[in-house]
Amino acid sequence: MEYVTLGKTGLKVSRMGLGGIPIQRIDAEGTKVLLHKLADQGVNYIDTARGYTVSEEYLGYALEGIRDKFVLATKSMARTKEAMAADIEKSLHNLRTDYIDLYQVHNPSMEQLDQVLAAGGALEALQEAKAAGKIGHIGLTAHSKEVFARALELNWVETIMFPYNIVESQGEELIAKCKEKNIGFIDMKPLAGGAIENGTLAMRYICANKNVTIVIPGMAEEKEIEENIKACLDPSPLSEKELEEIQAVRDQLGTNFCRRCNYCAPCSVGISIPNVFLFAGYLNRYGLGDWAKDRYSSLAVKASACVECGACETRCPYHLPIREMMKECAEQFGE
Repeated sequence: MEYVTLGKTGLKVSRMGLGGIPIQRIDAEGTKVLLHKLADQGVNYIDTARGYTVSEEYLGYALEGIRDKFVLATKSMARTKEAMAADIEKSLHNLRTDYIDLYQVHNPSMEQLDQVLAAGGALEALQEAKAAGKIGHIGLTAHSKEVFARALELNWVETIMFPYNIVESQGEELIAKCKEKNIGFIDMKPLAGGAIENGTLAMRYICANKNVTIVIPGMAEEKEIEENIKACLDPSPLSEKELEEIQAVRDQLGTNFCRRCNYCAPCSVGISIPNVFLFAGYLNRYGLGDWAKDRYSSLAVKASACVECGACETRCPYHLPIREMMKECAEQFGE
């Protein structure tokens, strides 16, 4: 495994870490198996979040006896001092540890970042927790270029997490600035929320950019660990064939696609928005029409139930026209 320094934190981390979202799809025992496999392979970085339902709890169980083998990161969407302090304590409890290496402000808007920075804001709680030894370092995650750019100018920000992949390179210049400022750059959504099918190609593309400090694919199976490590550590330059495949992925996906972050939830009528878009993707892009229709039919609430309230669009960090996309999905599935 290749190890790098995570910017000004000074932490030595593996070039590839674990993104904790898929932990929600397995159980505590499965998480334990996964973490022991990661440790055996030299992967030493784990990312999770207060918002990832049971992820912190399962990881806490799985980390017992091997906590010292990992750099542990989590994050909170709390914006006030009181709420952030409570979340830090909850994370410590869930993760069964007395310290967390990196605690991050989770995806604030520009207005919410103002709240974090203001008197009585979340930053005060983070700094107090750092002074008390409960957390080691403070970072920020973003989906917006504007927030990313602003974070680069905040002297307390030691790491920044942002999406970067074959079809999302809008942050490339800012990622280079992270390198210049010695801010650790953590790459999330390397497979664009599952929209990119070829994981090896996705990892090869990202790891060819040396401004990316660490990439954190979500993994729930042992074979994914092995495949991703192999791709991440492959030193050979991207071949002409791979470059052609990369362009084909870009042509196919464009930019108007769901990354399955689930920030749009909850839908006012109970539509599982990411699943609707997932099955539509399989229907239209991957030639799995029968499978997609079968899975779609199992959804309790279909795309046609959308009442066009627009609440989901206000929460989508990618500003997708979800209402219009829902109409298209309903038509594609014959509703």
